[in-house]
Amino acid sequence: MGNLLKVLQCKEEALDDIFLDFENARPSSEEKEVYDRVAHVLSFAPGIITELKSYKGAGEEIRIAISNPSNEEKQADTWHAIIPLVKQLKEFYEFSKHLQKCIQDLLRALTCQPLSPLQHLETKQALAKQFAEILHFTLKFDDLKMNNPAIQNDFSYFRRTMSRRGMNSASSSIDYEEGRCISTEMANEMSLFYAEATPMLKTLSDASTRFVQENDDAGTERTVEVLSTMANICKVMLENPDDTRFQMGADTVSFCVRVMVGVIILYDHVHKDGAFAKGSKIDIKGSIKVLKEQNGKVKVKSLLNALKYTTKHLNDEATPKSYHKMLEP
Repeated sequence: MGNLLKVLQCKEEALDDIFLDFENARPSSEEKEVYDRVAHVLSFAPGIITELKSYKGAGEEIRIAISNPSNEEKQADTWHAIIPLVKQLKEFYEFSKHLQKCIQDLLRALTCQPLSPLQHLETKQALAKQFAEILHFTLKFDDLKMNNPAIQNDFSYFRRTMSRRGMNSASSSIDYEEGRCISTEMANEMSLFYAEATPMLKTLSDASTRFVQENDDAGTERTVEVLSTMANICKVMLENPDDTRFQMGADTVSFCVRVMVGVIILYDHVHKDGAFAKGSKIDIKGSIKVLKEQNGKVKVKSLLNALKYTTKHLNDEATPKSYHKMLEP
């Protein structure tokens, strides 16, 4: 990583000497405090993905309950099927709040004075890896959620049922106490969360935006520099899969592609002109090109859609129209 600082000189050829150690980075004593906090949160990420992959929903039970509105037994059966699922959805939502805090802690650690953002990336590889792991998880979660309509259907049924129960509390023998695991305020927040096509990305984008809003212009510029550098490094790594410093197996390629897309989206939200504007510090055309080259190794279409629908500035007048065509699968 000794060549990372050469980017400061804006020498394009220096990019070929850069990589982020996504496989072997270990925290230094300086990184340890933040690293341990984030590592604890990330330890739950694989379980979240496993649960979401196996989430089947209660579509059939809901259909039966709606078809038999006066049958208390069928209403109770559906309710008992919904409650464990809603508890899962609550777990997912609460995890997103923890990730918000983590992404801000990592941005703070990677942009604080006196080191430059590039020096931070060079000396805090373990934190950069954790930042990447959060983005990798986020895009996997959102892809699974987007392709599972049962999530919103289940939660909508839960809210409707609790609402009816609140208005007519004496009309049913069903025990609704378990429904109180979610307060009205949390239910409203969860409803907004799951209404998003990509809820985790929205959560991280909002957290990153708040982070830069709480800083001065210099802090914003440092954040932009961290994000743009990570995006460009990922692009270069994908362009050089035979580099002996890192093994670009299928898992590493998938990881690197998602991280590149994730940091582009965050950059687009925190930079006043976005990632697609002229003068962007990210090589967007090169990034889209290398993304499309991974077709067959990753779900390119879903990642292109993430860039199309979760970025903030793509439809700005200043954005070249050619980008819309480039983002077609």
